[in-house]
Amino acid sequence: MEEVIISEYNSNWGREFEEEKIKILNALKDLQVVIEHIGSTSVPGLGSKPTIDMMAGIARLDLIGETHLRNLHEIGYEFVNKPEFPERLFFRRGQWRAGTHHLHIYKYGGKNWNNNLLFREYLKRNPEIKHEYYELKKKLEQKFKHDRVAYTEGKADYINGIIDRANDDLELKKLI
Repeated sequence: MEEVIISEYNSNWGREFEEEKIKILNALKDLQVVIEHIGSTSVPGLGSKPTIDMMAGIARLDLIGETHLRNLHEIGYEFVNKPEFPERLFFRRGQWRAGTHHLHIYKYGGKNWNNNLLFREYLKRNPEIKHEYYELKKKLEQKFKHDRVAYTEGKADYINGIIDRANDDLELKKLI
């Protein structure tokens, strides 16, 4: 299993996202798709595991066919079937439990799409919450150094709380 290591913020994360975005858009070129950088690496100044999380928004998940799967595989993205998340298609680049890039495909404008954007934007606009989240991640890193699943589960309630707050922020919701 991947060791959980929280790195200081790296300004190259944004550049890495932009490079991957072009590749993914080419792989999905026959679809109308919007791609966003999400997760901690998308928030300037926030330390994170150095995994670039991205999401692609499309009209319907069933538009992803064998050609798209093959195209994504050719640029290094392996489809990981997660039947427990029927509202998402998940692709990993890199080794199991040590992926360097994650691609989440959601229905554009759906609840999951919007929640990811709200979470990112709320952290960007609230430095004290961003710092609090970073401190939680550092504590969980020490507690679950060799258990990525437990580390992720340890953040879930906090993340959901931020999403709830962001959903109550009418000005922020106008931006999404």
